[in-house]
Amino acid sequence: MGDMTEITGSTTDLSAQAPAAAAAASTPKWEQRFRAPRVSLPDWAEDAPDRALFVSNATGTYELYAWDRATGEQRQVTDRPNGTTDGVLTPDGESVWWFSDTDGDEFGVWMRQPFHGGRDGQSGDEPAAPGLGASYPAGLAIGRDGTAVVGRSTDDDGTTVHVVRPGAAPVEIYRHRESAGVGDLSHDGTLIALEHTEHGDAMHPALRVVRPDGTTVGELDDTEGGTKELGLSVLGFAPVAGDPRLLVGHQRRGRWEPMIWDPTTGTETELAIDLPGDVVAEWYPDASALLVVHEFEARSELWRYEPEAGGAPVRVETPAGSVSGATARPDGTVEYLWSSAAQPPVVRSTSGAVVLDPPGLKAPASVPVEDVWVDGPGGRVHALVQRPAGPAEGPFPTVFEIHGGPTWHDNDAFASGPAAWVDHGYAVVRVNYRGSTGYGRAWTDALKHRVGLIELEDIAAVREWAVKSGLADPEKLVLAGGSWGGYLTLLGLGTQPDDWALGLAAVPVADYVTAYHDEMENLKAMDRTLLGGTPEEVPERFEASSPLTYVDAVRAPVYISAGVNDPRCPIRQVENYVDRLKDRDAVHEVYRYDAGHGSLVVEERIKQVRLELEFARRHLATGTDPSAA
Repeated sequence: MGDMTEITGSTTDLSAQAPAAAAAASTPKWEQRFRAPRVSLPDWAEDAPDRALFVSNATGTYELYAWDRATGEQRQVTDRPNGTTDGVLTPDGESVWWFSDTDGDEFGVWMRQPFHGGRDGQSGDEPAAPGLGASYPAGLAIGRDGTAVVGRSTDDDGTTVHVVRPGAAPVEIYRHRESAGVGDLSHDGTLIALEHTEHGDAMHPALRVVRPDGTTVGELDDTEGGTKELGLSVLGFAPVAGDPRLLVGHQRRGRWEPMIWDPTTGTETELAIDLPGDVVAEWYPDASALLVVHEFEARSELWRYEPEAGGAPVRVETPAGSVSGATARPDGTVEYLWSSAAQPPVVRSTSGAVVLDPPGLKAPASVPVEDVWVDGPGGRVHALVQRPAGPAEGPFPTVFEIHGGPTWHDNDAFASGPAAWVDHGYAVVRVNYRGSTGYGRAWTDALKHRVGLIELEDIAAVREWAVKSGLADPEKLVLAGGSWGGYLTLLGLGTQPDDWALGLAAVPVADYVTAYHDEMENLKAMDRTLLGGTPEEVPERFEASSPLTYVDAVRAPVYISAGVNDPRCPIRQVENYVDRLKDRDAVHEVYRYDAGHGSLVVEERIKQVRLELEFARRHLATGTDPSAA
């Protein structure tokens, strides 16, 4: 549920937490932003819309919460040391399915719990799909009769999809070595939509609709057998009885946009949504209209579009900034999770109400972003810049905070990490390099074969602007990021050693060959797509794109943090890189923590940011003490 890199919003009414919140208010503002209560956008049960499920950090760890909107009751569903974020309500609202892994390794099984919990104070948890072993999740859809369609991914089997009926053994209906996933189940439970990459292109899925017995009903493949780079995505079946139409995302006109496909007849209906940038949509509950989310140049907005009526979309008014999620309610109102770089997040309604507003600590505001466009080798590069508050105009010590993904993008949304650097006197620059989403298909798909090196060319162009414009002190430039951003940090320190004074890499790819062999299977498929094969098939590309290749050229001090249970950027390949730093007594520090690809524990996240701030203060002789800012 939601993007757990930065869960945003307000949270449950936990009055007992108010004393702790008051005490936290005396801590530095940057810590308050992490501790402030947050939620994901609440999901609601299709046939019981007063029952909802959301994620909150109210206890200090991100966990699932059930919310009965009719009574106001809010109840914590999960309680695990390393947190829980993946959960789904059954259509009748009677049960919560949640994914149980081990300490963030993303490998586990689905559990089920009654919406109001078990008896005598017990959780009531039980295996939701008995007979299915542990795996990485590959989608889940639950029908009105209790039937579930469960997607699984393992290193041994690739992707499998199983139909699980109440009281019966799971039945496998799909198997393939390449990555795939469950997209949706039709309202009457007779059609299952799958996304798959059987053609071998993990960046551009094809679609297949099947019956519960696995019989194929319809196929959509815009890659033409892998010779054409166009992707498709499942946006959802029409949510009304007897309607087989499937809302589909496609890239046929150079961007993501929706169309309607009837897999039973093969009819495709183009939609006249003439908006720049990427467009996704979901159905209104009665299928009379679509709720459109429009992403363009790092901002987002909402529109209502009625396919049967034709005409132009109608704007759903939201403040300037970013909408991280939106849903149309049965009464026609729209609820959405909104924030901007300056203003903390909140779940709002088009009725004018704040949907959830907890007592106690609120996240302090930060500074707005400025838009910068820089000419790069592959076209104009968009960057978002935040400057420290105050009269000083620069140059500032500057952190280039590089986003992960790589198919993701930074936007005008509230983020506690960059705000912490701004509080400490740093400017922050975030670059939507080639490979980022939100700027059209060609920009995203430019990331091929020269992986990592392409993104760093765009970052270098923005770096040059930052220095020449007077924003950045060229002697105090920090390259930083997590996941793919951590990978680009290590690669940049080695390939651009004269450009950076410091590097901060969180959960990075450090040794690309070892990472490939140790990572989860669906990421192997993505790497084969990006680099054009396996390390054995294209060794020169893996070598050129691996930070380990350039580790001996690194001169800047390096700080690395890594989760020991990380299935995406596994720990062994990080250790290989660190050993090479040790061999030549390079200045570095390593922090290992007992979790996966990042932590869901608030105090752990604060600890990691504090360590990064302190590392920068020591080695750049700049900034303020993290405990005092």
